[in-house]
Amino acid sequence: MPEASCDIGLIGLAVMGQNLVLNMNDHGFKVAVFNRTVSKVDEFLANEAKGTQVVGAHSIEELARLLKRPRRVMLMVKAGDSVDQTISRVLPYLEAGDIIIDGGNSLFTDSNRRTKDLAAKGILFIGTGVSGGEEGARFGPSIMPGGNPAAWPHVKDIFQSIAAKVEDGTPCCDWVGEDGAGHFVKMVHNGIEYGDMQLICEAYDLLQRGLGLTADELHTVFAEWNKGELDSYLVEISSHIFAKKDDDGQPIVDKILDTAGQKGTGKWTVFSSLDLGQPVTLIGESVFARCLSALKEERVAASKILAGPVTKTVPGGRVQFIEDVRRALYCSKIVSYAQGYMLLKAAAQEHGWKLNMGGIALMWRGGCIIRSQFLGKIKEAYDKKPVPENLLLDNFFSAAISGYQASWRAALVHAIELGVPTPAFSTALAFFDGYRTARLPANLLQAQRDYFGAHTYERTDKPRGQFFHTNWTGHGGRVSSSTYTV
Repeated sequence: MPEASCDIGLIGLAVMGQNLVLNMNDHGFKVAVFNRTVSKVDEFLANEAKGTQVVGAHSIEELARLLKRPRRVMLMVKAGDSVDQTISRVLPYLEAGDIIIDGGNSLFTDSNRRTKDLAAKGILFIGTGVSGGEEGARFGPSIMPGGNPAAWPHVKDIFQSIAAKVEDGTPCCDWVGEDGAGHFVKMVHNGIEYGDMQLICEAYDLLQRGLGLTADELHTVFAEWNKGELDSYLVEISSHIFAKKDDDGQPIVDKILDTAGQKGTGKWTVFSSLDLGQPVTLIGESVFARCLSALKEERVAASKILAGPVTKTVPGGRVQFIEDVRRALYCSKIVSYAQGYMLLKAAAQEHGWKLNMGGIALMWRGGCIIRSQFLGKIKEAYDKKPVPENLLLDNFFSAAISGYQASWRAALVHAIELGVPTPAFSTALAFFDGYRTARLPANLLQAQRDYFGAHTYERTDKPRGQFFHTNWTGHGGRVSSSTYTV
């Protein structure tokens, strides 16, 4: 193999890394690979990559020699210190204009830092989200690149070739923005994924406990839902999960322990929403629901002491209840995405990113975990002029909620009567009711703050931006606290 013949190098041959390499190979790109445990390189070449053009390297120096200029090195390693350590090992073998790509689930602030630090050394950095899991990486993921714009022309062909394609052939990959914008968008994607999964789980719980549906019946319901406006990857795989049997013929889903894991991207989304002052309540509840699920032993003990309602069945017919739950799921999903886009909008303003909101929906339209028919409607909303202030105000989504609102509320009433927890459904409706309310009780809250802390308030009969303080007890002073918003 002649030197400098490979189009891109990839470091990190775990599942995602291996499948991205094979995907690139399928599209005619010659890939050089390296792994910290060097024996894994030879194993990969002897097995999964056998018969391909993939080239193995047994050191980073050898990997660098194999790459065409500008060298493109993609890291598929664990987020955090491992990325920085790998970058420091790669740097001695690169020169000005070469490109480092971090394809892991890195925190966007790390990508902000790496873009700037590497630019100072003459190296172009891309931090890109890659979504779709093992299958997506192999046959077409959603790819969300950000970082140094000068690097994009050098990787665009590779990324858009291997990305998933929507119906008209448009790739689910485009430039997101500078610095950590790509990883921020991937973080929000993962947060929305948390929300979608929790909403589906709540629908499942309501149907199972409210109607006593079996796994086979749930399979039929979810398969039917997937034929309509809930058509999505997560609803589809849920229908498959309900149909899967264990060796004894019983549904596997019923044998899985009810404790959920998490890797942190949902939590990061919630932290960012708090930093930016955005009420992304549904993703927050989805993260907390996983935390609550982890308290398995505590919950088992509590179930023997704390009693719920006596009601065990839902009033009305089975068909109507299933439809109410379906509509509640759809309305809550609208709220979840509206909140996610509120966060993207706030981040773009905070960091000066020119995020293409419709383009992001298109990138999520195929390949990724949250891919769905629904995202096409979001793309259409952001293609309109003027762009809606909030997705809830778009004609399509506002009409959908208007038509389904009674069912949404009915499903939640039944959940309360049954004692079935629906934190994501409930917070979605609470947000909707709050967002559509012209006057909230925050006037009393602000009065309380002024009473005990002289924090001041604005008045309805005065212009915004003027602040006032009341001596509520007659014993307080005229001095007020400084006014600021965290």
